[in-house]
Amino acid sequence: MKKYRKKPVVIEAVQLDITNLPKVMEWCSGQYYSQPPMRTISGITIQTLEGQMIGQFGDWIIKGIKGEFYPCKDDIFQATYEPVED
Repeated sequence: MKKYRKKPVVIEAVQLDITNLPKVMEWCSGQYYSQPPMRTISGITIQTLEGQMIGQFGDWIIKGIKGEFYPCKDDIFQATYEPVED
């Protein structure tokens, strides 16, 4: 098998937390997500290219190169992405 390297691309992303929840929901057209039985808000649901996914507090919400949105766990995000100088 051949080996391949992921092409460097610049993406937009924000780490979801309770303080930025409304702003992130507006950005990615997300909706509140709560888990039973307490029904406390624990994140958002996002319509992705693969269907509806859940982004929980601490996850990164990423806008991909085609304008699509998807959640990413913090450890995967940290291993895959690095900040870009403006």
